[in-house]
Amino acid sequence: MDKFAKGICKNKVIIMLVTCVLVVLSFIGMSLTKINYDILVYLPKDIETIKGQDILTDDFNMGAYSIAIAKDLSSKQILKLEDEIKKVDGVNEVVSLYDVLGTTVPVDMLPEEISSHLYEDDTDILFITFAGSTSSEQTIDAVENIREITSDKVLLGGMSSMVLDTMNLSESEIMIYIVIAVVLCIIVLELSLDSYLVPILLLLNIGIAILFNLGSNIFLGEISYITKALVAVLQLGVTTDFSIFLYHSYEKKKKEYANKEDAMADAIKETFTSVIGSSLTTIAGFLVLCTMKLTLGKDLGIVMAKGVLLGVVTVLTVFPSLLLLLDKYIEKTKHKSLAINFSKLNNFIVKHHVAFFVIFLVLVIPCYLAYSKVDVYYKIDKSLPSTLESIKANEELKNKFNIVSPEILLVPSDMKSNDINDMVSEIKTIDGIDFVLSFDELKKLGISENMLSNDVVSIFKNDKYEMILVNSLYEVASDELNDQITDLNKVVDKYDKNIIVAGEGPLMKDLINISDTDFNNVNYSSIICILVILFFVLKSFSLPILLIAAIETAIFINMSFSYFGGVVLPFVAPIVLGTIQLGATIDYAILMTTNYLERRKTMAPKEAMVDTLNYCANSIFVSGLCFFAATFGVGVYSDLEMVGSLCTLISRGAIVSMIVVITIVPSILLVFDKLISKTTKRKEC
Repeated sequence: MDKFAKGICKNKVIIMLVTCVLVVLSFIGMSLTKINYDILVYLPKDIETIKGQDILTDDFNMGAYSIAIAKDLSSKQILKLEDEIKKVDGVNEVVSLYDVLGTTVPVDMLPEEISSHLYEDDTDILFITFAGSTSSEQTIDAVENIREITSDKVLLGGMSSMVLDTMNLSESEIMIYIVIAVVLCIIVLELSLDSYLVPILLLLNIGIAILFNLGSNIFLGEISYITKALVAVLQLGVTTDFSIFLYHSYEKKKKEYANKEDAMADAIKETFTSVIGSSLTTIAGFLVLCTMKLTLGKDLGIVMAKGVLLGVVTVLTVFPSLLLLLDKYIEKTKHKSLAINFSKLNNFIVKHHVAFFVIFLVLVIPCYLAYSKVDVYYKIDKSLPSTLESIKANEELKNKFNIVSPEILLVPSDMKSNDINDMVSEIKTIDGIDFVLSFDELKKLGISENMLSNDVVSIFKNDKYEMILVNSLYEVASDELNDQITDLNKVVDKYDKNIIVAGEGPLMKDLINISDTDFNNVNYSSIICILVILFFVLKSFSLPILLIAAIETAIFINMSFSYFGGVVLPFVAPIVLGTIQLGATIDYAILMTTNYLERRKTMAPKEAMVDTLNYCANSIFVSGLCFFAATFGVGVYSDLEMVGSLCTLISRGAIVSMIVVITIVPSILLVFDKLISKTTKRKEC
């Protein structure tokens, strides 16, 4: 370690030159990394609904579809518009009522069961299919081109349109997230550090680590828009501590060494020892997300774990180089830092530690119950602003045409017509089914297959499957729709086990089931993983359990705010919050505990705790404020509720964990002091 530390100091100029080259390469890597905006892509590939999507793509050349709403256009104008849309690269087919009726037959000639879902008050529906998948670049480009062609004549609904709106909104906000996080962090750092220049260098160092992280994502191929939106603010909040520790250590060592390079070498060694232990729990917390069946967790987990690791690397290489090269200017910009005196509070906490412990016990059960009952929603469009085109289109489809949740049955082509008719009749009796449309149903309504063009027929029928459309009046991801899909599956299974129920509703039902499982698995896995790490770091049987209990209670308190406030959260937020808050803020508890154990070698318990609090409280306070600052502004500003809600939870969690560590952890350590002494490998205790 000596050679490494001295090598960093000796080669500081070379390190900065290499860093500049890597930054350029990182920008290139960022530009070549694909961003995915479709949550449903992260569902497991082996579930039936995904197999249904694959059949739609491979056998029907319909990887995605959109339902467009055209207002105040004549039949001729609509047919002309269809021809224009068909020319767009990536569009497979475009179908409207007038492909059956032409321009001369009145709409009133059609049965109301069909016409009411296709035409209403001078408003028509167009069904557009795309060759690519919902979120493929080809499909998104096609949707964008269709919007340009149709201008204000058409509202484009469907998942692909929603993905495009999410992409545009995300790209417009991400830079603002970073600016907000940096501004709020720099305010905290300028007040808490003793130089005007150091906070800028500190954030520059973290910015370089973030660029390295984003650039190296090229090796993953693509990342989620949620990961891209969160990575900068989370990495900033989680790794700021490392840089602060190095700077404080360097300033202290400068008083001990005549040469600043020697001082920095010693500071690097000291920082390495401290940072490795705390970064391990944070990295482990993020890597636990990889155990999720919803592979969005793997996406976020790998990127954030990599970000923390790169943060440690830059703190030990780039930041020391910056501090050494600009040491003269740092000295010129020194000022008095705002150090809050916690001594009175610390004495009060230690004096009344039993009361704080009782408060802890009283809070655990109600906060856990509130935590377990927090409402979540899975409907993706609910997380987006109502002003977006896709959301407005979906709302109009619901209100004007009763098209709420259209599903698709993929029926093997060798299934007998009588069986199909019996099945359709039974499906119509299921509560909430608005209409069922098959080729046999069209014949009953007077529309023969001969009346339809080959292009239209090919959308719904091929040599392997026939497509049956089912429209539900229930909202996607609602309990009613999920129960209805269960009933629908029971009916189709009676007739043919090979029938697949596809569409957004079934996909969301699978998402709900998988997310519920992930929620429990991730929480338990993160606790076990960090428990094992703490066992080796603290060399204790009791301390890991006690510290995790404290931070888990902080998580319960955090989530209970949402429950008692009546806040309904997007489903992703509770799944990942627990492991992020535990992994990132357990460091505060480790800092408190290790310092207390060291002082207990020579002091009585209460005396040791007062001294520990006087030493640690300010550092934990600044650290918690930095984590809060990095995420709070984004939570307030973001129109992407998937991002905003999670940042709000994380920022609140940082403050709650900080308070719990400063007030509750000391009481736990004092109450269980004898048990800790007996179960911890520290003979002097």
